[in-house]
Amino acid sequence: MMSEKLVVAAIQMGSTSDIQRNLEMAGLLIDQAVDEGAQLVLLPENFAQIPNTKTERKQAYEDIGSGPIQEFLSTKSQQKSIFLIAGSIALTSDHPSKAFSASLCFDSNGNLLARYNKVHLFDVQLATGKKYAESDSFEYGELSSNDGVFSTPWGIFCMTVCYDLRFPELFRKAHDHNVIGYLVPAAFTYDTGAAHWETLLRARAIENMSFVIASNQVGEHPAGLNSWGHSMVLDPWGTILNQQDVGEGFVLATLDTARQRELRRDFPCLEHRRIK
Repeated sequence: MMSEKLVVAAIQMGSTSDIQRNLEMAGLLIDQAVDEGAQLVLLPENFAQIPNTKTERKQAYEDIGSGPIQEFLSTKSQQKSIFLIAGSIALTSDHPSKAFSASLCFDSNGNLLARYNKVHLFDVQLATGKKYAESDSFEYGELSSNDGVFSTPWGIFCMTVCYDLRFPELFRKAHDHNVIGYLVPAAFTYDTGAAHWETLLRARAIENMSFVIASNQVGEHPAGLNSWGHSMVLDPWGTILNQQDVGEGFVLATLDTARQRELRRDFPCLEHRRIK
């Protein structure tokens, strides 16, 4: 029988190029969140490093199953007996100079439970002249039938990463696995975050009648990056259960899966789909 209530934490960080500093901050915030009851914890995108240069980024690449970042995640999840989702880290690919932006889920025994390689990469040039080109450093992920989907005692969750939030078909595809919640680690920029972050998160929650846990980067980073923050947890009605506007920290919220089942029963729009 599934447990009906789950306490989640969305961690907000202002990551730097210093991996050791970032891991120490992540560890501190995880410990604090667990002390307040968190059972599932989400870290933001690029939580372990936001580099100054491509060379610096490449020095942080890890092979799957090895490296100090993954060792930290495995150890921390086991020590605290939590599900720990690493927003994203750079995992090696077959390309000599590009990695995958990968989200990893570790279970309460410290085992790697699921992996998701970011499918949609942020390649845009804003009106301000600021250019973002993730595909210069990362390979596109290819979505298989169950990428990023994992089971917990409370239900099934699905991992996404940042820019994926703008592509509702990715979320709807995962819904076919009876997903109860989506994880959205991000480094949403200040400008696009101010305009769209909350709207997109609420839309994904409402249209899938699902919980959304969103951990964002915040503040100024290396290489002139500036993140919006406003990490939050939303319920299937699109209500914000808790939010942290600015600064490093975390938000806690209790997910009531029994209430979710009631909402899906009383408002069965997902059963009325005619286009699949």
